[in-house]
Amino acid sequence: MSEQQSNSVAVAAAIDLFAAQGFEATSVEQIARAAGMSRSTFFRQFGGKDDVVFADHEVLLAELRAFLDQGHPDPWVAVCEASTLVFRYFAADPELARRRYQVVRQVPALRDREIVTVFRYSRLFDEYLRREVPGLDPLDAVGFTALVTAAHNHVLRRLLRGERAVPLSALQSALDDALRRYGVGPQTAQDAGDQEQIVVAVFPRAMPGAEVARRLAESL
Repeated sequence: MSEQQSNSVAVAAAIDLFAAQGFEATSVEQIARAAGMSRSTFFRQFGGKDDVVFADHEVLLAELRAFLDQGHPDPWVAVCEASTLVFRYFAADPELARRRYQVVRQVPALRDREIVTVFRYSRLFDEYLRREVPGLDPLDAVGFTALVTAAHNHVLRRLLRGERAVPLSALQSALDDALRRYGVGPQTAQDAGDQEQIVVAVFPRAMPGAEVARRLAESL
């Protein structure tokens, strides 16, 4: 069993136990036994019973970092694509995601941990944008990543609070709106080939100046 599979098994086991008998009443020994591992292995792999609830987030953050580091033609769109990867993960097992949501809502320490985890996603996107768009105003980076994160969380909570599936298109529509608000949607002009051209560029007034410079430099 890979580490990622082991993580998934432990997360599911812990959430099922927390939902059935409460967070405080559940011991590490019970979680380790349900996950098919020793107590020492559990502590080595997760640290504590609050850590196991968010163990798959650690995996997701590492995967998103690797995804963003691959290089993308449009960093603004890449942030949106990274957000959809997170949604796809939770939508793949909505029942587990809903049980986790209910457990986290009932335990103040877990709610605080969730806030910190959400901030880590936003910070990852913010740092990536600033790196890929030199000279970008920090307020534009923070504003855009906060908008993407808020849109993702809004759509995800529709999935967590309801009994029906929420299509990925609902998130994609919200992210497209975020791109339009910042005037940084995908370019529609097609490359006309290698022939010498005169370039006339018109950009939305809302587009950050650093992104205008990046697109002009890329085109020229």
